[in-house]
Amino acid sequence: MGVVGNWWQGAFLYFLKADMTFYKHSGGPRSYLSSTMTERFDCFYCRDNLQGKKYVKKDDKPVCVRCFDKLCANTCAECRKPIGADAKELTHKNRHWHEGCFRCAKCYKPLANESFAAKDDGKIMCGKCGDRDGSSRCQGCYKAITPGSKNVEYKHKVWHEECFICFECKQPIHTQSFLTKGDDMYCTACHEKKFAKNCVRCKEAISSGGITYQDQPWHSECFVCNTCKKPLAGARFTAHEDQFYCVNCYKADVAKKCSGCQNPITGFGRGTNVVNYEDKTWHEYCFNCKKCSLSMAHKRFVINGNDIYCSDCAKKL
Repeated sequence: MGVVGNWWQGAFLYFLKADMTFYKHSGGPRSYLSSTMTERFDCFYCRDNLQGKKYVKKDDKPVCVRCFDKLCANTCAECRKPIGADAKELTHKNRHWHEGCFRCAKCYKPLANESFAAKDDGKIMCGKCGDRDGSSRCQGCYKAITPGSKNVEYKHKVWHEECFICFECKQPIHTQSFLTKGDDMYCTACHEKKFAKNCVRCKEAISSGGITYQDQPWHSECFVCNTCKKPLAGARFTAHEDQFYCVNCYKADVAKKCSGCQNPITGFGRGTNVVNYEDKTWHEYCFNCKKCSLSMAHKRFVINGNDIYCSDCAKKL
């Protein structure tokens, strides 16, 4: 984007030449005089007598119109032709135009008497086209987003506020929460309806986060200990009869007690094997002969009351 200006504010000068009239513009980058003479007066270049003829004074030197057009005239930035002594010339930042060539590069509107925008690439545009050319494009309608208008920016892209809509229901999202699927945006309700999985426990949609256990989805707040309600995500837990328990609650409320050490049999920590006999259960490492302490796992044993004996020790009772 360049600058905005008006030619009549000093950025441009008209150089008008007419018989018997002097025009001098001291505010511009150059100063010319045009007149007719009655005394002997020669062109600085061709030495023709300028008496009674129109001439231009260039850098305080008299120049005939023909030499001026050939040797001194500025080149128009648009048509690349010389700007003759009799033409109206507009100047901006050391560039020059015929009056008719000074127009918008987009819509070709004449700008001699209009505000304009000078772009960094040298293009001259009317105010309207300049605003459009320098503005971002809406990703919805692909029209320019004018300065000051309401818009939504997401991942370095921008939309008109009314163009930032849900891909499913087509309603504007405005400042509401939204979720994405690929390059498409969805309001929360449509995303849940179309894509979200339902929690195994509460049956409600999981809009974000959640956990999976044995290929089933859960809200994090629904996956809790059945007894103390402590969240189990990221913690040790065990399942019993389709219910989940943290380690402490399982030990205290669910696990069977070892008939040997009287501690709960949880499957956590030391050893996971158990021995079951009738209505009693032991840790495998607790299932030993009462007398000699020999492990009775996978061996013949004798029970006397609540105690276990190997065959040899049982004979000595």
